[in-house]
Parts: sequence; structure tokens; C-alpha cells
Amino acid sequence: MKKPIAPAKTETVVKEKPAYFKKAEIKCACGASFTIGASKPKLSVEICSQCHPFYTGKEKIIDTAGRVEKFKSRTARSTPASPTKNKAAKQAARKSKKSSK
Repeated sequence: MKKPIAPAKTETVVKEKPAYFKKAEIKCACGASFTIGASKPKLSVEICSQCHPFYTGKEKIIDTAGRVEKFKSRTARSTPASPTKNKAAKQAARKSKKSSK
């Protein structure tokens, strides 16, 4: 008779619930600290609602104009030949080959 292929039954281990701390201390890089419920007793974050630009209304503008100018200067330096000229040159070459035959 064949051996059964199902794995042997073992006892199921019941895992404990993860800890929940009602008064976990949160510290932000800006220096703000507050308490909330969390799964760890102490947490540190880089940005919070007291220093995030969306919540404070103080917008940090990134220099996008400089990036656009840099892109435009890069594309101006390397201007490829227009595809219509290439197409016309190819057609002229084909016509000259046909006429030489």
C-alpha cells in the first residue's frame, strides 16, 4: 500500500495578540512629540502634521524652472535631423536606384 502523501498533523500553535500601547510616544525630527495608540511604545518619524507643508500651508517650492531650463538647453544642443527630411532623402535614393536599373 502507498504511503499517505499528506503531511503529518501537528498541534496548532495559537499566537498571542500583538502588543498595543495606548500611550505610545511619537517624536518627530522637527522636535514635536505627542502620544497616540501604536504597536510599539516609542516611535520616531521624519515628518509630522505639525511640520508637513500640506498641513501647515507653508509650501516649499522646488526649483522646477531651473530643471526645465536645463532640459531645454540639453535638447537644443542635440537636435536630430527631422524625420521628413530623412524620409525625403530615402525616397530620392530609391528613385535614383530605380532609374539606374
